[in-house]
Amino acid sequence: MRVSEDRNLDACATMKVIKVKTARFSQVVGEYGKPQVHTLWQKPSADRHFQAQMKKNRVMTVLKSETGTDFAIVGLKESKEARYLVFQKSLKRFLEKRIIGVDWSLVRE
Repeated sequence: MRVSEDRNLDACATMKVIKVKTARFSQVVGEYGKPQVHTLWQKPSADRHFQAQMKKNRVMTVLKSETGTDFAIVGLKESKEARYLVFQKSLKRFLEKRIIGVDWSLVRE
C-alpha cells in the first residue's frame, strides 16, 4: 500500500455518515408558519406552557453541528447551547427528520 492510499483510508475512516432523513427549515416554516423563540428560565419540567407545547409536538430544538452550522430536531433535547422554537401547529410529520438550513430571518421575535 502506498502512502497516498493510507491517507485516503484515514480520511474516510474519520468521516461521519448520517443516515437520517432531512427536511429544509424553510419548508417547515412554509407549511407551519413562523415559530417563536422560547427561552427557558426554569427546567422544562417546571414550565407548564412549554410542557403543553411539547405534548402537542410543537417544539423544535436548534443545535450546532460539529462544523458550526445550525440544525434542528423536533422535540426537546436539553443542552446549554440549544435554542428552542415553538410552532403554532404540530410538527409530528418531521419527528424522525433532521431539519437543516436553519434561517433565523424566518423566526418571529
